Amino acid sequence: MFDHVGVVFRDLKVAGDFYRALLPTIGVRLMEDHTQKDGTGWLVFGGGAPESPFFVVAAGRPTYWRDGDAAGGAPAHLAFRAPSRAAVDAFHAEGLRRGGKDNGGPGVRRGRYYCAFLIDPDGNNIEAGVYADA
Repeated sequence: MFDHVGVVFRDLKVAGDFYRALLPTIGVRLMEDHTQKDGTGWLVFGGGAPESPFFVVAAGRPTYWRDGDAAGGAPAHLAFRAPSRAAVDAFHAEGLRRGGKDNGGPGVRRGRYYCAFLIDPDGNNIEAGVYADA
């Protein structure tokens, strides 16, 4: 389990728009907006409870980006716990609608784990999943 995860994106507006639309499909909401007028800053997403893990979307240039080149592969893998199969389906559909790329549609993997994968606008592999008996 983690306390929080922070990921740096080249364009906070693009990443913010993507995650603001996507994360509510699995019950995660925007908790804090620290966006500055110049496009810098960060957004904090979470479940709302003080001790809940949270996700930070920040502006900047990740160290794994070379000048003028996109990073090879997925720079980060983030897996979000979803409340239901319907939420996993909604996560995947909304991600595609918002410009994410399919990286594995909704389905059962590892026995009873129902999940879906997307590549976000910065090349990160993101996932939402729920255990089938949950």
